[in-house]
Amino acid sequence: MESTSPKQQSKVLLVEDDTNFGKVLKNYLELNDFVVELARDGILGLNAFRTEKFDICLLDVMMPNMDGFTLAEEIRNIDPEVPLFFLTAKNMKDDVLTGYKLGADDYILKPFDSEVLIHKIKAVLKRNQEFLEKNPEVFNYKFGKFSFDGKIRELSVEGKEIHHLSPKENELLRMLCEYKNDLLPRELALKKIWGSDTYFNGRSMDVYIAKLRKYLKDDDKVEIVNIHGNGFRLLEH
Repeated sequence: MESTSPKQQSKVLLVEDDTNFGKVLKNYLELNDFVVELARDGILGLNAFRTEKFDICLLDVMMPNMDGFTLAEEIRNIDPEVPLFFLTAKNMKDDVLTGYKLGADDYILKPFDSEVLIHKIKAVLKRNQEFLEKNPEVFNYKFGKFSFDGKIRELSVEGKEIHHLSPKENELLRMLCEYKNDLLPRELALKKIWGSDTYFNGRSMDVYIAKLRKYLKDDDKVEIVNIHGNGFRLLEH
């Protein structure tokens, strides 16, 4: 069908306050068959996201009126699935971790190779599309006191308390459930969910593991065990 043609252009929201850099990057993306909406600050970027549908967002971190991290939180409240890339000249560890905690798919340091950026964007969009094609059905899991619906991203405790999971929390718990009582290799989870097993992606995954452990405290017979250097194990005693 025409709507699923590989020639269909993906739409990018680029939020960048540097006028010259923004124009250059917009033109380069358009030369590579992307449709690009360029916003000059976080507030304008948020307004654009509220009115249009985008396949990916590229957000500068340091901007007037609303910084990139705040904008990312607002975008996540509207659409928890859309891929996010942060663009920044700051190589500060705390900033990088903040970006990944907000669910960033990548953190791009300026100056960067535009061709590499294009390949990273295409890789994320391709991975998301393949996942949607391969996982159309509802995934339901039961373990301990928990019922987990991986389609609507809900983890419930004995039908009472419900935790609404973020996209990455959801995918990580799904993989842990698939490997329940067995080893989920760290490298496999990183490549499937984050796209690569880099140091920063590994730190991001550790943050999500910690979040899942908090949800699972409601049942002392269920735990996520860290197998040092190898991965994780969801155990049901």
